[in-house]
Amino acid sequence: MGSRRVMVRLRVRQYFCDRKSCSRKTFVEQVPGLSERHRRSSTGLTGWLRSIAIELGGRPAARLCRRLRLAAGKTQLLRLLTAPTVSDRAPRVLGVDEFAFRKGCTYGTVLVDVEAGRVVDVLPDRTSETFAAWLKGHPGAEIICRDRATAYTKAVKEAAPDALELADRWHLLQNLSAAVEKTCHQHRDCLRKRAEEETVTEVPEPPPMLLPPAELPRAQIIERTRHRYEDITACWRNTGPSAPLPAV
Repeated sequence: MGSRRVMVRLRVRQYFCDRKSCSRKTFVEQVPGLSERHRRSSTGLTGWLRSIAIELGGRPAARLCRRLRLAAGKTQLLRLLTAPTVSDRAPRVLGVDEFAFRKGCTYGTVLVDVEAGRVVDVLPDRTSETFAAWLKGHPGAEIICRDRATAYTKAVKEAAPDALELADRWHLLQNLSAAVEKTCHQHRDCLRKRAEEETVTEVPEPPPMLLPPAELPRAQIIERTRHRYEDITACWRNTGPSAPLPAV
């Protein structure tokens, strides 16, 4: 309620089982949409905290929760993140790329369903053996979109030889920019000479670009000023061109 914390006090019934073979001796009543077993917060609050943890992670999510006056620490928020269920078959278009658990030290592999735009699985490293074992256990990939790492190529040829390998757009643009930069670096003397020749040669100035007058926004003060100008102009025309303009 506003900036105040709200605590819901819920009284429920507790049931007892008389059967000795029953592993659960007590049963506590649950309210659908409000409470769950072993929860100290409502299902709605748990959903909000899970969404914040997915978007921000641990410490940033905890800082935002403090601003929103939600009692949640980084450990509690990270505990709400459950691993997605991995299907037995790989998606038709599988995206493969590496990421850093700790840059320069530890790397992993993220597998993405390109058509659905969601993460399929995360591998603990970026070796060809781990990726090949995953492909053998999850068949069905027809197109594998990857970077130019040799480890992924080796795994695809070993575990999914019939799959079509493609380079994703990001790595294509990265390779193109790297090739252009390397070419410019190799021919920097020729490029510098050409730039000096163009500097010496007189280049005609381009004609000025005529832009249309800027149209002012439709505001009340602008409309009032425009109407006042029209009234003054009409009054001056009626009195004659020799008459002085009235003061505004």
